[in-house]
Amino acid sequence: MTTPTLLVLAAGMGSRYGGLKQLDPVGPNDETIMDYSIFDARRAGFGKVVFVIRKDIEKAFKEQIASRYEKRVPVEYVFQEIGKLVPGDIGAEGRTKPWGTTHAILMAANTIHEPFGVINADDFYGASSFRMLAQHLQSGSDDDAMVGFVLRNTLSEFGAVARGVCHVSEDGYLKDIHELKSIEREGPRITNIDGEGQETVLTGTEAVSMNMWGFTPAIFPLLYDYFERFLKRYGSDPKAECYLPSSVNTLIQAGQARVKVLRSCDTWFGVTYREDHPRVVQSLGHLIDEGVYPHRLWQ
Repeated sequence: MTTPTLLVLAAGMGSRYGGLKQLDPVGPNDETIMDYSIFDARRAGFGKVVFVIRKDIEKAFKEQIASRYEKRVPVEYVFQEIGKLVPGDIGAEGRTKPWGTTHAILMAANTIHEPFGVINADDFYGASSFRMLAQHLQSGSDDDAMVGFVLRNTLSEFGAVARGVCHVSEDGYLKDIHELKSIEREGPRITNIDGEGQETVLTGTEAVSMNMWGFTPAIFPLLYDYFERFLKRYGSDPKAECYLPSSVNTLIQAGQARVKVLRSCDTWFGVTYREDHPRVVQSLGHLIDEGVYPHRLWQ
């Protein structure tokens, strides 16, 4: 049975949140959301962690990461930089951040040679989500996987959020993902208003992607081909980003990928906005009181 690797996307700038939210403490002993994810991943059977970070946060990131993880699990770092995998003739003048989550995953193509999971550093996914994903990756299946969360369990009380709303086939495979960028709850109503003012009413029971995926290394050349096409079309736009859900969606429509949807009953926690932070601290406190996590993660 192959031991899967966990790829943690930690190069985000935290623009809505206003800082390096990946490093903000939320646990009683200054644990970060990422600490809980690594803890859950190790218990689920992931054997190595690869972090995608930026050079400019390397020092701060490693000072917090090295002492917590490196003696407990093999750790590697790869760097997402604007010029990597981008031809010199792409005119992206004015670009100040990398090219999105598809580009981030491609940074690990020479580092990961086994089935692997992908998560965001600043999202709390829950222990059973990691168990489901690890079991799928250990099963020997050639299918990719996505952990689907219930939309109403992923919203912020403090503003709109972007979510990939999923359509799932009767046999549990992803048919497509539709990115809605301004989902908000007002009382019992959940709506999305697009850039043209068009309102879509949602039930709250929809399956959504929170960027928790499972792949085999066969995904790398497919994503690279997609990223090349993306650059040809959008490379001159300094704000264009190549998002993983869109990339996978295109591969599914082309018949190049088959993605099993693993339904999670876990409650997602996140800090899209700084005001979300106290709720995350409180929610984790309840899980500690219930015995799901020890009071101190890293003894």
